[in-house]
Amino acid sequence: MDPKGRMAIPTRIRDALLSSCAGRLVLTAHPEERCLLVYPEPRWQEVLPSIQALPTMQKAARRVQRLLIGYACPLELDGNGRVLVPPTLRSYAELDKKLMLVGLGDKLELWSEDSWGALLDEPGEEDLPEEVQSLVF
Repeated sequence: MDPKGRMAIPTRIRDALLSSCAGRLVLTAHPEERCLLVYPEPRWQEVLPSIQALPTMQKAARRVQRLLIGYACPLELDGNGRVLVPPTLRSYAELDKKLMLVGLGDKLELWSEDSWGALLDEPGEEDLPEEVQSLVF
């Protein structure tokens, strides 16, 4: 990330985003970890109703709504394949110069390099959900 908060999207990812959503993205806070979620705009529009439908009388659900919807920021790739990460989101995810952009199929996660390294160094959970235990790699 440059000093102005602009992040260059790697060419391979940029090309896929340009073809799938014309470079229109939604950037928001991850509700459980100090990273950001990057959605192609059409995918965000599919996810948004389910977030809005969460029960507002439950404190945890309201927190998820506040983070995901409250921090949601529409962005568009500029002519150089960059996006401007707003200061509030940079602060939330503790982003600095070195970043990790991690693909998760229909969305991306944006991490500071330090936070990503710390996550990888954490010990794995011993009680994996049954769905994970049945995966074959």
